Amino acid sequence: MRIRSPRHVFSHVLTAQLALVAGVTALVSGLFLAPLGDQLDRQAMRRALAVAQTTAARPGLAADLAAARRAGRVPSPRGPLQAEAERVRHATGASYVVVLDRRGVRWSHPSPAAVGRRVSTDPGRVLAGHDVTAIDNGTLGRSARGKAPLRDSRGRVVGAVSVGIDYDNVREGLVAAVPGLLIYAGGALAAGALAAFLLARRLRRRTHALAFSDISALLAEREAMLHGLAEGVVALDTTGRVRLVNDEAQRLLGLGPEVLGRPVTEVVGPGRTADVLAGAETGRDLVAVSGSRVLVVNRMPTADGGAVATLRDRTELTRLGRELEGTRGLLDALRAQDHEHANRLHTLLGLLELELYEEAARFVTNALGVHRATAEQVTERIHDPLPAALLVGKAAVAAERGVTLSVAPGTHLPDRLADPGGLVTVLGNLVDNALDAAAGSPGATVEVELCAEDRAVLLAVRDSGPGVPPDHRELVFQEGWSTKTAAASDGTSAVPAGAHQGLGLALVKRYAERAGGTVRVAAAAGGGAEFRVVLPEALTDPLTEPVTGPLTEPVTGPLTGPEAVR
Repeated sequence: MRIRSPRHVFSHVLTAQLALVAGVTALVSGLFLAPLGDQLDRQAMRRALAVAQTTAARPGLAADLAAARRAGRVPSPRGPLQAEAERVRHATGASYVVVLDRRGVRWSHPSPAAVGRRVSTDPGRVLAGHDVTAIDNGTLGRSARGKAPLRDSRGRVVGAVSVGIDYDNVREGLVAAVPGLLIYAGGALAAGALAAFLLARRLRRRTHALAFSDISALLAEREAMLHGLAEGVVALDTTGRVRLVNDEAQRLLGLGPEVLGRPVTEVVGPGRTADVLAGAETGRDLVAVSGSRVLVVNRMPTADGGAVATLRDRTELTRLGRELEGTRGLLDALRAQDHEHANRLHTLLGLLELELYEEAARFVTNALGVHRATAEQVTERIHDPLPAALLVGKAAVAAERGVTLSVAPGTHLPDRLADPGGLVTVLGNLVDNALDAAAGSPGATVEVELCAEDRAVLLAVRDSGPGVPPDHRELVFQEGWSTKTAAASDGTSAVPAGAHQGLGLALVKRYAERAGGTVRVAAAAGGGAEFRVVLPEALTDPLTEPVTGPLTEPVTGPLTGPEAVR
């Protein structure tokens, strides 16, 4: 019959632990029994020697032996030495007590027939004055022996006393110790088997009764899935340390494999991203900014007290959203112009039907002059076509919302922008926030100022809204804070936003910092808020062709001119 190896993990562990406990118990028992036999042998020999020494030291025994030798008497089973030896033998439980003279002739023996005969072993060493112990075979079988010299009053060796203890008694002591040892060993084996069973059962619950092949396959599938996902995955332990980060998460967060085992707040850095990953902020589809990337983060706690966070890259989607928002703004501007144009056509038609031709001519001249004046005001001061077109379109949207959008008299921007698209993103976000803040306020106005000196650009946007209180002037640049939510209880608009709001000002700050510049918010002179952005390397040299694309290397050179305006 073929014995099959255990298939499940818990069975394999249980079998291995039972075999280990049984082996250790058997080994310990053997290591205990092996020296126990030697110890019992030594105890028996010491006991025999003690009896022999005590007997040899008895008063008169050496004198009786010497007197019998001098008188020429021969050993007799009825002599005094035989009687004394038998008395000692019965009193100590020894197998034999033999008194012998210097010739090795026995003067006592448990068997009377052996009295008067020479001993079966060489008595030379004990007759030389040395104590002797041994386990040997004699006429009475195997025994533990002790021999002591018998000395007269002057210390001369006149004979010896040999005492033997039956070896069967020693073996009986060893055998008697085995049941107790087996009881202890059995108890230890039972306790070990119970502990092994409980551990294996717990392991079975933790592994869900999986086989080794299943675990190997699951591990391979896990690695393939984690590193093949298009989403980033970051796993944290109970202390908030990173225990897993897949390839996509490393790319999105700019991390490497060396971050394993380190706190997530340390490897990501302070900010909203670290707060979301660490669980300081909760919710679904939380938006965070990491570098130049906009991420959507979802965090799910695990059963062991840790957590797993998934990261999705929304950078491209956010860019498309901004473009869509710009397109919608343009449509709103066109819709507003279409509505205004229709009203003017109706007015012109009425004037013509009433044959008020001179009034009709003046009306057309004034209407064209307003639009021409607005466009000329922007293009005369802003020579780059992208920000100029943005402001012309925003002016129409502002008019539709009842807000006056104007360009500050000191505005001057040459057509030498290194990154026109980036400046348009910053300008568009600030103008949209200003329009939202100013809309509905008395005398709603938004003023834009763009100044250039050398290669630096200063952008300032002022509105007539409620403004930003001093304690919120740093929070408005954090992800998740928005100026587009309902007003707070203190009358401001800087309140926590939802998961998909509060990115505009955060992206403005990130862009300014990547360009080596700064962004600040303060109170406007006539009330409201004033946002100032300084970009020290926003312009190219006069003889250099302007390039497009985002600024990738931050510049930290000194600021001139616009830096004085804070």
